[in-house]
Amino acid sequence: MAENKKTRHGRPYLFEVDLMRVIFIFGVLLNHTTTAFSMAMADSVSKNFLHATHLSLHFTRMGFMFMTGLVLFLNYYNREHHWGTFWKKRYKSTGIPYLAWNAILLVATSLITGTALNGQKFWSDFVYGVTHGSNFYLYYVFVIFQLYLIFPLIVALFKRFPKNHEFMMLVSILAQLMLLIAIKYWLPHVNTDSWWYIFRSYGMNILVYQVYFMAGAYAAIHYQKVTSFIMTHAKAIGISAGILALGTVGLYYGNTYLLKLPYSSIQIVHQPYIMIYALVMVAFVFYLGKRYAYKRTHGLNPLIEKFVATGSKVSFGIYLSQTIPILILDNWLAKLSFIPTWAMLLALPLGYIFVVGCSFLIAYFCYKVPPFGFLIGRPNWCRKPVSKTVSKVKRQSEKVINLNETK
Repeated sequence: MAENKKTRHGRPYLFEVDLMRVIFIFGVLLNHTTTAFSMAMADSVSKNFLHATHLSLHFTRMGFMFMTGLVLFLNYYNREHHWGTFWKKRYKSTGIPYLAWNAILLVATSLITGTALNGQKFWSDFVYGVTHGSNFYLYYVFVIFQLYLIFPLIVALFKRFPKNHEFMMLVSILAQLMLLIAIKYWLPHVNTDSWWYIFRSYGMNILVYQVYFMAGAYAAIHYQKVTSFIMTHAKAIGISAGILALGTVGLYYGNTYLLKLPYSSIQIVHQPYIMIYALVMVAFVFYLGKRYAYKRTHGLNPLIEKFVATGSKVSFGIYLSQTIPILILDNWLAKLSFIPTWAMLLALPLGYIFVVGCSFLIAYFCYKVPPFGFLIGRPNWCRKPVSKTVSKVKRQSEKVINLNETK
C-alpha cells in the first residue's frame, strides 16, 4: 500500500492534484498541436474536422486556472498571512522563469525560423512580450501575476463571509456569464483601439477567468463537501461532460453557419457555452483524480504512479518549454505541405507525441540538472550534499538489516 505522504505544512498530500495537473497540461499540448496541424493544412474535410473538434479542447486552459486557485487556497487559506513574503516568493518563483523563457524563446524563434534577430529588435520584442504577455503562450503567467496581486483580497472576501460562499459562487458564475455574453455579442462591434491594453486584449485579463479561480478557492475551502458531491454524482457528471463535448461541434457549426462569425470569433475560448462545458469538465477531471488517488493505495502500477508524480512536478516547465517543439513542428509541417491533408491528419498523433516528449524532456532536464531548475520554478542551484547525520543513520539502518539477515 502506498505511503500516507504529507506536505511540508503537515497536511495530507493530495495525489488527485497530481493527475489533474498532468491531464490539464497534456490537454494544453494537444490543443496547441492540433492548432499547428490545422494551420498547415489546406482547406479540406480533414481541416474542417480539426476546426469542428477544436473547441472541445478549450477546457484545459480553464482547468489550469482552477488548479491555480485550488492550490493557492490549499496552501494559504488556513495559514497566518504575511503577504509581503507571499508576493516576494511567488513573483520570484514565477517571474524568473517568465523573464528567462521570454528571452530563450525569442532566440529559439530566430534560430528555428532562420530569421535574424539584432540587438535592438531583440530588446524591443523582449520588453513588449514581458509587459503584454502576448508571446509564446505565456499569457497564463501574465494572468497569474494579476491573481497574485489581488489574492489577499480574495482570501479576505471568503473569510469575511464564511456562511455565504455558495452565494459568492453564484454571483461569480452569473458575472462570468454576463461578461462572456458581452464579449461574444457586443464587443466585436465596438472600437476598442483607445482602450487600455489589458481590456482591449481581454484574454490577458484576470476578470475573464475569475470564475475558475473562485471555483478552485471554493473547492479548497470545502474540499470534503466538493469531493462528496462529485463522487456521488460522478456518473451524471461524466455523461454531461461527454454530451457537452459533442455539443462543442454543434457550437462550431452554429457560430459558422448561423451567426456567420469570423474564424477568430468562432474558436474563441471566451463563450458562455465554453464556460459551462469547462466547469463540468473540471469536475470530471477532479473525479478522475480522486479515482487515481484511490487506485494508488490499492495496487497501482508503480510506473504509472512515478510518471504522474514526475509529470505533476514538471508540469509548469512543460507549459513553459512547449513552444520549442511546437516551433520545430511548425517548421516540419511547412515542408510537408505537399502531402494530402488526410495523411497529415493521420500523422497528428506522431506530432503530439513529439511535442509532449520534447516538452517533458526539457522540463525534466531542468528539474534534475543544476542550475537549470530556476527555469521551471524549481531552483536547484547545486546538488545538496548528503549530511553526515543522514549518512550515519543510513549506515546504522544497513547494520540493523544485516543483523536481521544473519539471525
